[in-house]
Amino acid sequence: MKEIVVVSGKGGAGKSTITAGLSYFLKKNDVLVDADVDAPNLKILLEPEPVEEKDFYSGKQFKIEQDFCIRCGRCYHECSFEAIEIIKFDYVIDDIACEGCGLCQFICPTNAISVADKLTGKKYISKTKYGFKMVHALLNPAEENSGKLVADIKKVAKQLAKEQNASTIIVDGPPGIGCSAISAVSGSDIVLLVAESSISGLHDMERLIELSQNFKVKRLGFINKYGLNHDIDEKLVNLFESKGIEIVGYLNYSQDVPQYLKKKVNLPEYVEGYKKIFESLYKRIMEGVE
Repeated sequence: MKEIVVVSGKGGAGKSTITAGLSYFLKKNDVLVDADVDAPNLKILLEPEPVEEKDFYSGKQFKIEQDFCIRCGRCYHECSFEAIEIIKFDYVIDDIACEGCGLCQFICPTNAISVADKLTGKKYISKTKYGFKMVHALLNPAEENSGKLVADIKKVAKQLAKEQNASTIIVDGPPGIGCSAISAVSGSDIVLLVAESSISGLHDMERLIELSQNFKVKRLGFINKYGLNHDIDEKLVNLFESKGIEIVGYLNYSQDVPQYLKKKVNLPEYVEGYKKIFESLYKRIMEGVE
C-alpha cells in the first residue's frame, strides 16, 4: 500500500483541485483523505455520503459549578489568560480564551470547577460518487489541535485501506507548514508539492521544500496556473531542479478552471483535455512510488 500526500505552501494554490483530479483514477477499494480539517472542500467536487460519523475530543473543558462556587474570585484574579468572566455576579469560563492549564481547578477552595474531555470536531467515513471511500473531518471554529485530528483520520484511513485491501491512499494535506501539514506528511511514501505561479506561491514553496526535506520521503513537484507569470514559472522550475525535485506535471493557467469549479466540475470527469493531463500525472506519481 502506498500513501501519496498532496500539499502546498499556501491556500488557494490549487492543491484540492489537483487532489480531486487524481482521485478520479482511484480504484473503488482505494481510500481518499481530506486532511484539510480547518477548511475541507473536497466534498464540493466528490459529493460524499457519510456512512460513519464520530466525535473528536481534544484537550479539556473546564466549568464552574455555580451551586458550589462561593464567589471568592481567586480563579478570576489568577487566570493568566483572562479566561474567566463575571456574568450577572457569577464567574464563568470563556471556552475560547481558556488554554486548559487547569490552574483554576487547582486553586479553587471548594472544588467547584469540573473538567471533561472537550468536543472539538467530527470525523467521517463517506462514500464518494466514484465509489471509493473518503475519510474526512471538520474541526469546530476556533479550536486547536488540528495536527492531532489529521493524525487521527490518517490512522482511520490506513485501517480502512487495510480492511479493503487497497493499494493506494491519497491525502489532500492542509496548506502551509504548521503542525497539521507535518502530521499529513509524516509516514507518507510520496509528497506532491503543488506550487502556484505567483510571488507568494514561490516564497511559500521555498518554505514547504525546507520543511519537507526533514522527512525521508520522495518529493515530486507540480506547477499550477503555469503561464500566469513567466518569470515566476522559471524561478519555480529552477527551485525544484536545484533541490533535486522532479517536476511531474503542469496545469496551464486558464480562466475556464474557476468556471468549472463554480459548477462543481471535477476537471478530468468532464473535460477530455484535463483527463489526459491528470491521467499522465497519476501514472508518473505511481511510477515514482515504485
